[in-house]
Amino acid sequence: MSSLKSHVIYDARKRRGILFFALIIILVTIIIIWYHPNKTVDISEIEQLKVENLQREIDSLKSIAIENSKPKIYPFNPNFITDYRGYTLGMTPEEIDRLLRFRESGKWINSTRDFKNVTQVSDSLLAIISPYFKFPQWVTNTKPTTNTTTKWKTKEQKQELNKLTYESLLEIDGVNEQDATKIITHLNKVGGYQVDQQLYDVYGVSSKVKRLVLNDYTVKEKPKIELINVNTATASDLSTIPLLNFELAKEIVDYRILREGIKSLEELQKLDGMTDYKFERIKLYLHIN
Repeated sequence: MSSLKSHVIYDARKRRGILFFALIIILVTIIIIWYHPNKTVDISEIEQLKVENLQREIDSLKSIAIENSKPKIYPFNPNFITDYRGYTLGMTPEEIDRLLRFRESGKWINSTRDFKNVTQVSDSLLAIISPYFKFPQWVTNTKPTTNTTTKWKTKEQKQELNKLTYESLLEIDGVNEQDATKIITHLNKVGGYQVDQQLYDVYGVSSKVKRLVLNDYTVKEKPKIELINVNTATASDLSTIPLLNFELAKEIVDYRILREGIKSLEELQKLDGMTDYKFERIKLYLHIN
């Protein structure tokens, strides 16, 4: 018991020390609570002007950085707007889809008015992006040329489209080497054309060039091809048809299974992703039973 008292009972000197330490803690706490240092700094008028000029330079640099971070719009042909490009321009998915469906039909946008009528974009958005529209020279150049008329040949005067060669294409005035290469590559890829309009499926060749070719050539002898039975073909078989990708081929197979067979090729027009343009090409390679 005496040992316990020796730890809790202090003499007068120790008690004064504890009291002094407690007073110091209280004093420091009061100073922290009530003391507020003066944060204002007095500067001269010249120094104030320097600070204001520096702040204006900082604000100007920030504005330039924000402007540079915005996506820049360069002149472009509105006929070749992709899903991503349309999104960056501010077009809605519906407006982009209208443009893509219009282009898949083989038609072209030749003016700002055409773009407005096809896509149905708002006037405010059209006012922003239309100054960047860049149409081909043959569309924008309305000056008459020395040869203002084109003499279109009859079918009897034309040559066989499926016998086109690289050399014969270069003999056509207006067809360059790149155009000839793309046309021959596409012709060989599809195994020959069933109709003249398949020439318009060649990507990267202008419609003007295609019209020049079709003025000299036409399909007279269709290539012999083995038609694919839409009721028995697999998705892989169907995807070998030009313009028919695997996703759409799989949708055809699913539709066939669900309906227990396809009775008419026109039923395919009901499928999502099947446009009139695609259907007219795809049906050339299909048959029922």
